[in-house]
Amino acid sequence: MSARSAVDSEAAGSEGAGSAGAVGTASATADPGTLDWAEARSRAYAAGRAAAPEPVELPLAEADGQTLADPLTTLTDLPAFPTSSVDGWAVRGARPWRVVGRVLAGGTPPPLTEDGTTAEIATGAMLPDGTTGVLRVEESSRTVDGLVTGTLRDTPEWRDPGEEAYAGEELLPAGTAVDPGVIGLAASCGYDTVRVRRAPRAAVIVFGDELLTAGSPGAGRVRDSLGPSVPAWLRRYGCVSTPADVVGPVADTLDAHVAALRQALQTADLVCTTGGTMNGPVDHLHPTLAALGAQYVVNTVAVRPGFPMLLARVVGADGRTRFVAGLPGNPQSAIVATVSLVAPLLAGLRGRPMPELPRVTLAEPVAGRGDHTHLALVRVDPVRNTAHPVRHVGSAMLRGLAQADGFAVIVPGTEGRPGDQVPLVPLPLLPGERFQGGDR
Repeated sequence: MSARSAVDSEAAGSEGAGSAGAVGTASATADPGTLDWAEARSRAYAAGRAAAPEPVELPLAEADGQTLADPLTTLTDLPAFPTSSVDGWAVRGARPWRVVGRVLAGGTPPPLTEDGTTAEIATGAMLPDGTTGVLRVEESSRTVDGLVTGTLRDTPEWRDPGEEAYAGEELLPAGTAVDPGVIGLAASCGYDTVRVRRAPRAAVIVFGDELLTAGSPGAGRVRDSLGPSVPAWLRRYGCVSTPADVVGPVADTLDAHVAALRQALQTADLVCTTGGTMNGPVDHLHPTLAALGAQYVVNTVAVRPGFPMLLARVVGADGRTRFVAGLPGNPQSAIVATVSLVAPLLAGLRGRPMPELPRVTLAEPVAGRGDHTHLALVRVDPVRNTAHPVRHVGSAMLRGLAQADGFAVIVPGTEGRPGDQVPLVPLPLLPGERFQGGDR
């Protein structure tokens, strides 16, 4: 079975993600079993939607980067009154026209009551009642006795009320990301504030005594690459995350793990941990979650690379739900866990739609991973929309990741063949950027 014939199955698994369906509630001491990758995404999203915080009212100037909690509707017609779209003359009747006034933006002009009269008018100014046409200033002239003359264009040179939108019309749905364009639109509609869902606050806890935070690796110790990079990924997904929100490396003891996670959960909505997701002698994440009374949403996903990953929730004393995302210690696997679980969780928490996966055409073969989903790093040619696998893609490698545009999804039981159309998980971009693929 090729990726082409199985892609609809993967898509169908993602379509149900918009509902707040069943979310895992098993105790952190239990193992609810390995989940299919698409189902894991769906559960993470549903968990986020169920725990989305109440909206807050923010001034427009503070709303950038947040998410609309309500549809943006117009408070009046847009424009609210007929306005000139050019500098020129508001005229009534046939030429030539006698000048009877001047109209600037910001006021209500007197009407033109007689044919053969005109008022000089500025772009954006309100049309006087009785106007039958607007003559562009550059296409006008004056007679020796001061009358205005010229030929009107066939197309009206003004904007009618409601030309852009009518009062009460929905312009943007709830769940829209607020960017400068949205802020400007809201202001033009007459809003001073908007109800939004705030960006979640995220923290990162790095586990591993073997990690260095500075200098070159050697003598059995490796450089921590996730402490500096994971917060940057989280910011691209819309989180608030600063260097002060990164803790570690934390000592490889259960007490140290519990203390670090308990402290981080006091201020963060999401804590991402790196390493410790296995059950080895110094892997303390699962016992730590049990000690904190956490419940798994997802515990292990049938995906390669990225095994094992987890997502759990912890209900605080204030009744508010926080989340812990357990990212594997291998760097590329940690990013696979981020795009697989953290991205849909954050979309749910922010009240945004489940991230849709665009389709790309494979330009080269991509191996399958048996009964596991394979997320294969690729570069995308934006002109042809073709995906090309990159090299250096081992779980512990970051070279391929730094050159990639995203992960091609090869669903279980398939392999990718040239010409197959498969889903793509794009790597997150800076706010406001659009995925284009190609060289980065």
